[in-house]
Amino acid sequence: QVQLVESGGGLVQAGGSLRLSCAVSRYIGSINAMGWYRQAPGKQRELVATITSGGTTNYVDSVKNRFTITRDNAKNTAYLQMNSLKPEDTAVYYCKAVVTSPFLVEFDYWGQGTQVTVSS
Repeated sequence: QVQLVESGGGLVQAGGSLRLSCAVSRYIGSINAMGWYRQAPGKQRELVATITSGGTTNYVDSVKNRFTITRDNAKNTAYLQMNSLKPEDTAVYYCKAVVTSPFLVEFDYWGQGTQVTVSS
């Protein structure tokens, strides 16, 4: 019943910006790491960015200095600010949350995906 709702995708020209959001609800326990993944047509899903509960971030090399992942723990929400977008950023972007239950069992939950399309 854990729910991740994504928003913010759309169509943008190369060089433009978008901001994705991911709100987590209906969970019991604590949210640990959160991340953004993307999948382009015909390609495997790849990790884009992660952020720990303490705010430590990691990025795939192709988005460093262009994308920024943040989180607002009070709102149970993660964000992905995407600047200087390139056509190769076109993909469906998925949010993931790692939730630890009161029994200290971790499980991954995924958002529904949001389409990001960058035109040349």
